[in-house]
Amino acid sequence: MSASAAHPLAAFDIGADGTARPVDEPWPAATPGPGAAWRWLHFALSDPALADWTEAHLPAVAAAAMVQTETRPRCTPLEGGLIVNLRGVNLNPGAEPEDMVSLRLWIGAGLVVSVRRSKVFALDDLRRAAETGSAPPSPGAFLAEIAEGLTDRLEAVSVELEDLTDALEEAILEREEGDEAIGLAPLRRRAIRLRRHAGPQREALGRLSDNPNGLIDAEARILLGESANRAARTVEELDAVTARLIALHDHLEGRRGMLMARNGYVLSVVAAIFLPLGFLTGLFGVNVAGMPGIANPWAFALLSAANVVLALGLLALFRLLRWL
Repeated sequence: MSASAAHPLAAFDIGADGTARPVDEPWPAATPGPGAAWRWLHFALSDPALADWTEAHLPAVAAAAMVQTETRPRCTPLEGGLIVNLRGVNLNPGAEPEDMVSLRLWIGAGLVVSVRRSKVFALDDLRRAAETGSAPPSPGAFLAEIAEGLTDRLEAVSVELEDLTDALEEAILEREEGDEAIGLAPLRRRAIRLRRHAGPQREALGRLSDNPNGLIDAEARILLGESANRAARTVEELDAVTARLIALHDHLEGRRGMLMARNGYVLSVVAAIFLPLGFLTGLFGVNVAGMPGIANPWAFALLSAANVVLALGLLALFRLLRWL
C-alpha cells in the first residue's frame, strides 16, 4: 500500500482568522493549502496505511509515536514540533469513563496531526465546529481548546466520584448502613484508574504551558496553564477521594473487628456461666447408685433452683470484678 493512501477521519485547512474549510484532496498532504495558516488532519489508529503515511510526512520519532499501541500523557519537544499525548475520559457507549481513551498529537509548523483509537469527544466537538466553518486560529489555540475539553470532562467525572463518596460516607458513618459498603471497592478502583492517567496529564499540560516553543503563542500558553491548574486540582480531588475511601475501609474493618470482639466476649461470658452449671448437671446426671435426691420428688426442682442461684451469683461476681 502506498504511503499516500491513509484516509483521514477529518481534514481541514484553517485560516489565521479561524475560518475552516474541508480539504478536497482525496489523500491530503501534510502542508496547508493556499491561503490557509495551518492544516489539521485527524486519523484513526486502526487505519492500516497510517504507519506508512506518518513515516512519509512526519519526523521518524513523531511517526513512531503516532502509531504506538500504548501511550501515556506526555509533552516531548522535537526539532520542528511537539509530540503530545493526552487522555480523555471514555464516554463512548458501553465503556467505563475511567477507561480513559488516548489522543496522540503532532504539532508542527502549519500542521496538526491527531490520531485516536476510540472516539474522543473533546476532539469531536472541534471537528463539528470545523464542519460549520469555525476553528481555532492557530495550532496553539487548537491544543488549548482540546486541553480544556478533556479537562472539563475529567473534572465532571471526578466531581461525580466525590458525590458518590459523600453519599457512601453518610451511609456508613452516620446511618451505619453496612450494605452500602459493597460500593466501596468499585469506587476505589475507579478513582485509582482515573488517577493513573490524570497525574501524568497534569504534568504534560504543565510542560505545554511552560514551553517556550514558538508553535504555541502566549495566549494559548495561558489557557494551557489554566487547564494544567484544573488538572492539578482534579488530581488532588482524586487523591482526597482515594484517602477518604481508604479511611472508610479502615472504619468498616475496625467496626467489624469490634463486633467480632464483642460477640466473642459475650460467648466467653456465657461459656463461663454455663461451665459450672454444665458440670453440676453432668454430675447429677450420672446413672449410678448413691446419687442424692433420687427418692425425693423435689430433687429436680431444687437442683434447677440451685443452678439459677449459681448463675445469678456468677453474674454478680462478674459485675463486681468488672468483667461485664
